[in-house]
This record gives sequence, C-alpha cells and structure tokens, in this order.
Amino acid sequence: MNHAFLPLGLFMTRRLPFFLVLLAACQAEPNERPDTLVNLATVQSGPRVQADELNGAIVREPKNTALLARRATLRLAAGQPRAALQDVATALEIDDTDGRLYFLQARAYRALGQLPEALAAARQAAEHGYSGPELPLLVGETHLAGRNYSAALDNLDRTLRLDPDQPSALFYKGLAYAATADTSTAVQYLQDALARDPREPEILHQLAFLLNAWRVPGDAARYAALGMKLDTTSGLLRYDYGRQLELQGRPDSALWYYRRALALDTTVYRADYRLGLAAAKARSPLAVIEHLRRALRRNPHLPQARALLAEALETQNRLPEALAQYRQLVAENPGNAHWTFKVWKLNGRVQGQLPDSLRPAPRYYYRRPPRPAPISPLPSLRPSTG
Repeated sequence: MNHAFLPLGLFMTRRLPFFLVLLAACQAEPNERPDTLVNLATVQSGPRVQADELNGAIVREPKNTALLARRATLRLAAGQPRAALQDVATALEIDDTDGRLYFLQARAYRALGQLPEALAAARQAAEHGYSGPELPLLVGETHLAGRNYSAALDNLDRTLRLDPDQPSALFYKGLAYAATADTSTAVQYLQDALARDPREPEILHQLAFLLNAWRVPGDAARYAALGMKLDTTSGLLRYDYGRQLELQGRPDSALWYYRRALALDTTVYRADYRLGLAAAKARSPLAVIEHLRRALRRNPHLPQARALLAEALETQNRLPEALAQYRQLVAENPGNAHWTFKVWKLNGRVQGQLPDSLRPAPRYYYRRPPRPAPISPLPSLRPSTG
C-alpha cells in the first residue's frame, strides 16, 4: 500500500492561525464618509510577512540568535525551508551549543526531504540538551518517510511517553502500521488520533483510505464525508468517497467523485487509475490513454494499467508509443511469451511504416555451408599379379 506521508512541519503548521489586520476607521459621521469593505486580499499577514518584519531588528542586532531562530521558525511555517536553513546556519556560527537551533535545522532539512541530514541534526539537538517531545516525534516521522518502520515506532513510542495525548504521534504510528500491512492496528491508532484532533482532514483521509482498502466502505464513507465538510478543496477525500461508492455498487456516482477529485487536485493518480479502468471497460481508448498515462507517471506499478494503455495505443494506431509500453512490459515481466511476441510483431509493423531512407537495412545471418561428402579412397596403383 502506497502512502504519502505528511511531513511533520506541514501537519503541525496547518494549525497556526493567520492573523488578519483590522483597519479601524476614524471617528466620522455617516454623512461624512460612507462605509466601505476592506479588501482582505490586500491585507498582508501570516508567517512570511511576520518573518520579513524581523529583518530590521536582525540588522540592528545581527548577533541575536533568538531573533534568527524566531525568523527561521516563521520561515518554516511560511514554507521557506531554505531561507530558514540559512538563518539557522548563521545562528549556529554565533552559538553552536544551543540544542534548539539544531532542532530547527532538523526541521528545515526534513522539509527539504534531506532525511539523513535531518536525523544528524536531530542527534545534535539531543546531544546539546534539547529534550522536548517534538524531537522524537520529528525523528519518528523522518524514519517513517525513510521506510525504517521499527525505528519510527520506537521514536513515536518515546514521544507518547513524554506526551500521551500527542495526536501527531498517534497519526504517524497509524501510518507505520499501515505500511507494514497491520491494518487493524493502524485503524485503531488513527481513530485514537482523531479522538484527540477531530477536525484534522488528513486523519480522516487516511482512515477512509484504509477502510476502503480493508473493504469496509460504510465506515469509510462516514470519515470521508466528514473530511469533505472540513476541507472543501481536498481531492483525496473526494477520491475516498468515490471509492466507497464503487465498492458499494454505485460506479456512476463514483466516477463523478473521481472526476471531481482530479478537478481539485491533478496529483490524485488513483482517481486517474479508476477512470482509466472504467474507460477500458467502456471501450473508450482515448480516455484510457488520457487517464492511465497520467496515473503511470505517478505510480508505474499499477496493476493492469500498462497493458491496458499499450493496447489502447495500438488500437489508435499509435504504434511507436504502444511499442514502448510493450517493451516496458517485457522488462517488467522477463520471459513472458505474450509480451515478447507483441514486441516482435509490433516492431515489424513500426519498421514497415518508416520511409525507405529511415528503414534499417535487412539483417543477413551467417549460415554454415553444408558439410562436404567424405572423399572416397583412391584406387590402388599397384599392378595386379595375375
């Protein structure tokens, strides 16, 4: 089962509020100045603006590591991990004994997907006295992203010993057990996480996804429906809801939700995959090509997808493209006689479509000449006695 792990920084910072600046009008009579609405699109706020507001203070106090750490934290919340990493590096040049700075460095490396560097910085944070529950939580999630599930569970357990009600630790434990195919335990941990954070759409998505995979569509529908109310822009939750409809025998309604999922988020490749399978059943090769080609770019190992795509391309006489897919099938299934024959047959048709100037010269194979008959012995030259 392929899970997209939500990085710790994103999981945590989605709870950070975005403060709006309210513009107070001066005391004025209604007949002096009409009421106007503030254009909220022009009101600047949020972590990025707050980080920029610290620039002047840091210029005045360039050796103040607290200000640098504050700006790095805000830049992480604003989705600027490289800028945050620069602030941390500057602060560490001033004071390389502050464990909090190493923890911020680990968070920045994790946000950049540099897992070994994140773990190394986390070890430095621990060695320099940083001992909050968020440190083993970060280490556990990083090991989870690196598919080191035993190390992930060890660190997440350490987090829960420090903070038993930490929903993020329960969430990541659920993902770790799901990745090891222990679905029942995974669902239990995800439900525990939801009990502590009932308005987190990502937990609802993972519960719905797992329950659909476990063939419990009724429960999956409940979680997906609640998630869609909380996050009206989630393509994943639309896919989850469509999948439970398909499992309950309502394919037309499911297809509507799959299309809606892709309209919201084109990276939901499972929706493309399901639409491609449905198009193959309906004998619509153009739709098969559109959806399965996009799905295979995101996950090249979807069952039957490449074979259906190759056959659809062949029916549309797009022979070079079909040949490339058949060759990939041969590479993925060495020794398969059917795909090997398809490659041989289609290769001849592709060569036949080329103009004479581009057609490769025919191959002539060496044939061993027939073996000559043995030479009969010469008659004797000795005169006969008689």
